[in-house]
Amino acid sequence: MTQRGAPGRGRQRARVHYAHPFAAETIAAEVSAQLAAFPRKAPVIICIGTDRSTGDSLGPLIGSQLSAAFRRELAVYGTLDEPVHATNLMEHLLHVEQVHPDQPVLAIDACLGTTDSVGMISVKEGPLLPGTGVNKELPPVGHFHIVGVVNVAGFMEFFVLQNTRLSMVMKMAQTICSGLTLGLRNLQLPSPGACPVSGPLDAFPSRPGSHPAIDRPRSKWAPW
Repeated sequence: MTQRGAPGRGRQRARVHYAHPFAAETIAAEVSAQLAAFPRKAPVIICIGTDRSTGDSLGPLIGSQLSAAFRRELAVYGTLDEPVHATNLMEHLLHVEQVHPDQPVLAIDACLGTTDSVGMISVKEGPLLPGTGVNKELPPVGHFHIVGVVNVAGFMEFFVLQNTRLSMVMKMAQTICSGLTLGLRNLQLPSPGACPVSGPLDAFPSRPGSHPAIDRPRSKWAPW
């Protein structure tokens, strides 16, 4: 869970309401533009959040939809069955660095914001800073990121997340997933035969015959 307007969030490239008739196309155009810097490389998508909180389930909902849509064409981490959250985020980041060292990384998370921004979806340059919406310090994630404002920030954030309407979160997830699907299909990305989909980390060895050991001390997106 991130907070809208947090320091170091990166430049906003596109912003649209989930119910806008061209929301999916707006997201698709910006995702395609971001990935143009990484020609012929399929992105790794890290969907952050948990199914234990309605408001924070945006990421896992998107991850589950993308995993079903792309199967083994796309590396997706963070689903309803295998969420990526504060407890296991660093483990996943270091794993992604080992298995996908040269691929672009897109991070997706729910966001808290102002009353008039609820329902807005933003595509931004630079890494996501997860946890800022609930006062947690977590490592930055991704080359660019997508956030959806699911509720209002400023007071009792955990309670607000628990009382966010699932209906809106599901509609936002569908819009983002539709935009990503459109953008990725338009790019005609290669289909990596060994590309992992979401699942337990120990199911994805980094090299044939190797063990999935992780010995790197920090995320490559960390500023220190």
